[in-house]
Parts: sequence; structure tokens; C-alpha cells
Amino acid sequence: MFKDVIGQTPVKQHLVELVHSNRLSHALLFLGPEGSGALPMALAFSQYVVCENRREADACGVCPSCVKAQQLMHPDIHYSYPVIPKKAGDKPVSTDYGAEWREFIGQYPYGNAYDWLQFIGAENKQGNITAQECNDIIRKLNLKSFESGYKILVMWMPEYLGNEGNKLLKLIEEPPADTLFLLVAENESLILPTILSRTQLVKIPLPETVDIERALAERAGLGAEQARQIAVLCEGNYHEALQLIRHAEDDWQGVLREWLNAILKNGPIAQVKWIEEISKSGRERQKQFLRYFNHLLEQAIRLRYIDGGGLPIPEGERDIALRLNKIADIGQQRAIIEELDNAAYYIERNAHAKMLFHALTIKVYHILADRKIAVIS
Repeated sequence: MFKDVIGQTPVKQHLVELVHSNRLSHALLFLGPEGSGALPMALAFSQYVVCENRREADACGVCPSCVKAQQLMHPDIHYSYPVIPKKAGDKPVSTDYGAEWREFIGQYPYGNAYDWLQFIGAENKQGNITAQECNDIIRKLNLKSFESGYKILVMWMPEYLGNEGNKLLKLIEEPPADTLFLLVAENESLILPTILSRTQLVKIPLPETVDIERALAERAGLGAEQARQIAVLCEGNYHEALQLIRHAEDDWQGVLREWLNAILKNGPIAQVKWIEEISKSGRERQKQFLRYFNHLLEQAIRLRYIDGGGLPIPEGERDIALRLNKIADIGQQRAIIEELDNAAYYIERNAHAKMLFHALTIKVYHILADRKIAVIS
């Protein structure tokens, strides 16, 4: 239901108005960055469309259609998502993973594609939305609806749809009556242009910090101060907020101090030791570290322009941010932020961790080289 989607009041109102004013396009693209809630929004909208007793701003939540939709078992709502072969030679389709999909959405409604692929045991395998999947979609959507007036396809991550997606063009362009396509994506540049051009865009922004803070307090049971700190740190990405809770015991400040001391003071042996350690950690933990360092650099830049007492920064972070201002000017800090962003991008794409952090260490060293100050302690 819409009430389960964090924030996004204007988007919810817009979607409700599309239904009530009968201006609903047959193909919508829910486009939002990781952690924005684009998938929960699409699922809530599909439930709203099939609800038998719609309220003014949300589905009723109790009619038979709502109950089935909430359980992801409504016969007229179909789901498509990246999958992997269960064994060599398999030609998998989404329905092969129906039970796993329902369990995943129940546990991780704000999960990303990496979470999903790990959930189904992909490890280093690449997920795909296959040609067989496209054929299965065509077959399903050409059937008559069972219960509701609509047949709905929710396709999550159409970025995983290769040229075989062109099989769907005729269906999207000339769909059977009362057929609704809901595509849910993070990166429109990776979607087939032929499909992209046939959709109506629904932008899903990142939630406001206050909405994240409220959700962390109500859903994750955090205290007010911890909820506020994590909401500020995750910058609207609720998936990231949950990852920060999961890694709350990680000593990011200690890891950062060790790295900077290795770069500025202790030399190659200490650098190699640090790289070995960070490379052994999982991809999510590596991303968390890069995001944390990035956050501190952004706080350091803010401290240059705003009275330090006016920024709500935890004391430990404030101390490191001020020290970062001593070892790097604003140009150097922005250069490091760019390198951290690039590194996070490559981690997302399964870059070799040891090589990546070795290269990143060298780059940060050269950025800081002309203003080395003894140590971050």
C-alpha cells in the first residue's frame, strides 16, 4: 500500500490522480535511484489499481484483491526480474523464483539488484531477463484477466533486459485491452531506447531526510539521535540507511585513520596490509567505507563555509572533518570525492577489490602529496 512507501507524498498523489482522471498510460516507467522506493511504489500502485474498494488516497488493504496483491499472489499481477540458471543448460524465467521473490520482497522491500541476486545464490553470476522470459510475458498478458479489470506486469530492473527485449515492443505498443506495464528502473541509460520511448516517466526522488528519520524510528526501532545521524549520513537512500544499521559496529573512523596514516606516514608496507584487509571484506562493506569517507569529506567542505557550531555533526566526525581540512584544500577534497565515487561505481560492477583499492590508494597519495601533514590521529 502507499502508506508503506516512505515519504513520496507528491508522487502518490500524482498516481492516484492518473487513475481517478482516467489518464493512465498503458506503460509507466518508475525511475528512481537505489533506496528511493521505486519498487515499493510500483507494487503499491499495482495494488491500488486492482483494489475493489479504493479509498481517496490508498487501497483499502482488506478486500480479497488487496490481500492477494500484498502477498504477491494476485493472478492478474505478474512480476519479472533478473534471474540465473538453477543448473547448467537451464533457460530460467521469473516464475521459477516465485517463492524466493515473495520472501525477498517481504524481508527487503528496499533491496537492490545485488541483494536479490545474492538472495538467490547468484554469487558472481550475472542476472538476466531472458528471451524465454519475454516469451512468457507475451503469453501471460495475452490471456484474459482472472479477477480484476486489469492485467499488470511489474518488471523490476529492465536494465537487465538485452536486445531480446525487442520481442516486447509490439505488446507494449499495441497491448491487449486493460493491460498495464510498470517498469521499475534505476538507470534509464541502460534501458533499451526502443522500450524507453514507449513509456510514461514517473520520477521517484530520494525521500526527504525527515521521512528517513521517521521510518528508522518506527520501522527499525532506532532511538531519535541514532535515527537522525543515520538519516543524515544516508542522504535519502533508505537501502543505505539499513546497510549502515547492519554495519553499525564497524569502526569506519578507525579504518579511515589507518588508511590515511598508511598513505601519508607509514608507507607501502602499511598500505599493502590495509589493502589486503579491506579486500577481504564484502562488496557492501567496501561501499559503506567509501560512502563514509565521502560523507566526511563533504562535511569537511561544509565546515569551511558554515560556522562549525551550526552543523549537526557528531563529535567524532567533526574532529576528523576538521583534520581533513588541514591535510587537503577544497580542490584536493573534491578530487578525492570524485575518485571515491568512481571506485564505488566499479565495485558495483564487480571490479577486482585488491586492484581497485591499490589504484585508489596511489591516486589519493598523489592528490595529497603536495600538502602532506604527519598523521590523522
